[in-house]
Parts: sequence; structure tokens; C-alpha cells
Amino acid sequence: MTGALTPASLTPDWHKSPAAVAADILLEIQAVHIRPEEPFTFTSGRLSPVYVDCRKIIAFPRARRRLMRLGVEMLAHKAGVEAFDIVAGGETAGIPFAAFMAELLDLPMAYIRKKPKGFGRNARIEGEVKDGARVLLVEDLATDGGSKLSFVDGIREAGMECAHCFVVFHYGVFPQSVTDLKARGVDLHGLCTWWDVLAAAPARGYTEAQLDEVRAFLADPEAWDARHRTATA
Repeated sequence: MTGALTPASLTPDWHKSPAAVAADILLEIQAVHIRPEEPFTFTSGRLSPVYVDCRKIIAFPRARRRLMRLGVEMLAHKAGVEAFDIVAGGETAGIPFAAFMAELLDLPMAYIRKKPKGFGRNARIEGEVKDGARVLLVEDLATDGGSKLSFVDGIREAGMECAHCFVVFHYGVFPQSVTDLKARGVDLHGLCTWWDVLAAAPARGYTEAQLDEVRAFLADPEAWDARHRTATA
């Protein structure tokens, strides 16, 4: 029968990888933005055609539930279903995602300050600290991985172990984000990267010209910044 519904037409993303599903969700809720015609300015002052706002996820219960379940499945595959004792979020963006994942994993949750708070117990980790506990570090995204190293140090200084870090989004263009953590004995797990977003973006209406600008930026952010800064001067 012409136009008959089939399982494939009813569930069009069954064939997609978890990374492709995650990238499409982030585009749908506008947690990732592609705007080369009106570049974003980072806190560093650098111009960029792209911007990631994973905090947007917390406003979409169905999207965040799907993303967190994808994350739990990834971790079960790569680390093991009984690999962790505590889920810890990095201040501040990692805290809600650590809470969501801790709930799914049925594990205690903690959060790690960027530095000790300077009064009271002068604690850097809030929540129960257990000597030798295996901690999953959770953050919203990873660029060059620098902040993750500090959080790992905080976990280990408290007498706990940390061998895995999960992020919703991994830029995928700064090799040191993986190698620096790996050198400290930590594996970085990201649901998707900019390359996954680029693959999903045409279905969301982005043009090849826009995506070519993103590819140019990812290949050489400094050169892209200099070219567009000159053009707008």
C-alpha cells in the first residue's frame, strides 16, 4: 500500500549512532549554535562561528533524559556497569548533569569546587568523601581539558580515585583534551563532537557555506579569527 507506515518510518533514528542522536538533539534545542555571518565573541576575545551552551539542556526534560541515558549506556560499555561509587560534578556547569547521571546510576553525588571555599570546613568537595571511592567526574563540555585536570587533582587529593570523565559535548579539535587527561590516567568520554554536529546540521537547515566556515574555524581557530576580525574592522 502506497504510503504505508513501517517500523523504519516510525522510528527514523534507530539506525543512528548515539553520537548522531546526541548531535541532533543539541541542534534541536539550540544548545549548539552555528552563526558564521555574525560571529560570537568568547571570553578570550576570540571570534567564533560556533557556540556551545550545554546549560540549555536542563530546560528540556525529555532531551536531557535521552542524553543522560545515552551517556550511561556509553559508560557501561567503555568503563563497566559497576565501575563507579560516586558521581561528581565540576563547579558549576557539571553539577546538574552529575545529578541526572547519579540518579540514573543509583549512586551518591558530590560536586567539586574550583578551589576551597575559604571558610568553615574549607572543603573543596561537597558531599560524602569516601577513601578509595571510584569517582566519575562529570562536566558539560570539554575544550582543551584544562579544568578537568584541576578537578581530578581535587578528587585524588581527597583520597579518592578518578579514571573516567564524562562530558555531553567534546569539541574534538584540541588533542590535548584527551592526551593530557590520559597522561594522568583518566579516559575522556564525550557523547558527541563538532564533527557529529556538522554531519547532522544539513537536516536542520544549515547551508554548506555555513558549514564550510565552521570547518575552516575548527581547522585553524586563530586564522579564522584573524580573517574575520580584519573583515569587520
